[in-house]
Amino acid sequence: MRDSLDHLPEKKQRELARGVAIIHEEFDEALKLSTAERKKKARIEKIILFGSHARDDWVDDNRLDGYRSDYDLLIIVNNEKLCDPGAEWRNRAEDRLLRLMSPDHPVPGPEYTMIVHTLHDINDRLERGRQFFLNIAREGIPLYELKGSKTFIKPKPLSPEMALVEAREYFEKWHPNALRQFKTFEFQTNNSSNDQEWSNNAAFSLHQTVESAYHCLLLTFTLHSPETHNIKHLRSHAEQLDPRLIEIWPRETKKQQAPFNLLREAYVKARYSKEFSIPSDDLQWLGQRTKLLLELVKTLCEERLG
Repeated sequence: MRDSLDHLPEKKQRELARGVAIIHEEFDEALKLSTAERKKKARIEKIILFGSHARDDWVDDNRLDGYRSDYDLLIIVNNEKLCDPGAEWRNRAEDRLLRLMSPDHPVPGPEYTMIVHTLHDINDRLERGRQFFLNIAREGIPLYELKGSKTFIKPKPLSPEMALVEAREYFEKWHPNALRQFKTFEFQTNNSSNDQEWSNNAAFSLHQTVESAYHCLLLTFTLHSPETHNIKHLRSHAEQLDPRLIEIWPRETKKQQAPFNLLREAYVKARYSKEFSIPSDDLQWLGQRTKLLLELVKTLCEERLG
């Protein structure tokens, strides 16, 4: 594992330092008032930069509509319950990091994506040769390490034959699942008749389609996919594996970005918010782009398996 950020411009080093500080602040704030003994002993053991900024193949197009690589962070905690995607500290940290890179700036910075695991879980995955974690162990750069925290075990790479078997199993499970979700979306849109409840149900089904498509690609390529329903984060991880995916979701203007952001919100709001609505034109456009996503994911996965 590398130990230096010297390959990154000073501006990016400052952004990463600020991100690490925010994660610690929100972790401490969320847990400091707890009386539970488990939470009193809660700790962040490591924060590791991985992905394109660690490998030094990041993209940073400074145009307003330009593509910018995310900061990918692995947070290692000492309790499995802290890994829950709904954990308060995670929500607080992710919300603050999102505001830090808000579009209010003339040239917004890249976003942060977080994955959270215990060291035991990471070592178990290294023991089983999970390529995603092998890459982190090899290429990752520690941004923070708790004094006395243990290190990763020596990885045991999975044989190519076994990796292919597992990858094919993931593809054969997840791509049909995405297609089923898309058929549900089509049924709901064909029967909506401008009924808001039907449209909201269709938006949720489309969200599930996109989520499943990205899980399919990530699992087929790396045998791992982050445990999140945030399709924006899944999109970021997937686009790093194959840049052809970037063209699926145009983001040259805020108007083009808005439908995808609505779709991201649909996972919760389409089911629980009375105020949520999605224009029929946006829903139709999202359906068209999702159909292209399904076709491209199938192509990329078949290339990989071949």
